[in-house]
Amino acid sequence: MVMFLFLVVALAVVVAAVTLSVVSGGESGPLPEVAPERFQDPLPPDRPVNRADVESIRFPLVPRGYRMADVDDALSRLGAELAERDARINDLESALAGAQAAPHAPHTSLDKPEPEDRP
Repeated sequence: MVMFLFLVVALAVVVAAVTLSVVSGGESGPLPEVAPERFQDPLPPDRPVNRADVESIRFPLVPRGYRMADVDDALSRLGAELAERDARINDLESALAGAQAAPHAPHTSLDKPEPEDRP
């Protein structure tokens, strides 16, 4: 019984010491106020986005996950670039299909007409 009381008192002293050091700031004083972390957009403004750019995106954490505005901005940018690429791919595929469908006409207009035989 005495040992149990000793352990409870020792635990209370340790908890009180830790609490006081955290609340009072310990040796270096209280923790400084830090501005919330803001999203640094790593997507390049001067060239199309590539796979490495997308893989390097890291959103700062907030209490409930990520800032919705940061995620929405990044997804909007990626969506716009994908739509632009899709349109370009469709244009190129249409041009290729048109070029392949064009018949290969013989160049008869450049040939000289054969002379007619007169009796």
